Amino acid sequence: MARPKPTEFEKTKTVAENRRARFDYFIEDVYEAGIALTGTEVKALRSGEGSIAESYAEIRDGQVWLVNANVPEFSHGNRFNHEPKRPRKLLLHARQIEKLFGAVERKGMTLVPLSVYFNGKGRAKVELALAKGKQTHDKRASIKERDWKRDKARVLREHS
Repeated sequence: MARPKPTEFEKTKTVAENRRARFDYFIEDVYEAGIALTGTEVKALRSGEGSIAESYAEIRDGQVWLVNANVPEFSHGNRFNHEPKRPRKLLLHARQIEKLFGAVERKGMTLVPLSVYFNGKGRAKVELALAKGKQTHDKRASIKERDWKRDKARVLREHS
């Protein structure tokens, strides 16, 4: 019998988070993908550096690539240091890639990285979301809902 999948991914150390993604997109499905890194990239990420604020993922030749993610050069790296904004290969199962490819091609969805973290085994992972872009009025509704939740919490705190 297959082991049940955990609903939440095991994150021991979050390195980078794309906080803007949940505001700009409706998140449909979330996948955990491995990321192919070089030695100095891993060291830079372990020291807490890295940004995925303006990055996205794309499918090329049956493989998923993380584009425009910034992992700055490692401070103690030598001449073999990595390129900060190079495309990095994401490691997913073939079935997951096919599913993502179909959704991106047919439904016009986008692959957005939500966070980069290290799991319990010490491996670098990317939380990848299949998302649909929000319109301006949807963003206004999100702001309105967020403000209402904040005001409701304030009123309940004052009332008790």
